[in-house]
Amino acid sequence: MTAIADRLDLRLSVEDKNRLRRAAELHGLPVATFVREAALREAETTIAHPPKARSGSLAARLRGRATARMGTDEIMKLTRGD
Repeated sequence: MTAIADRLDLRLSVEDKNRLRRAAELHGLPVATFVREAALREAETTIAHPPKARSGSLAARLRGRATARMGTDEIMKLTRGD
């Protein structure tokens, strides 16, 4: 067994903690073990299949699209990539 070298604290709502507790019970695991194993599985999946990064900088996304006539809402949509 690997020695524990670090700690991770989470702030959860009561509802979220109860969901994790119930899921851990169904697997017959302590909550900390269940959360650690689930988080590590998700980390491995993300590392193996990284999410696609937004293409280009904000300036590149706006170039050629933003005009002086655009309203604030339209410009905000462009900055969010909508």
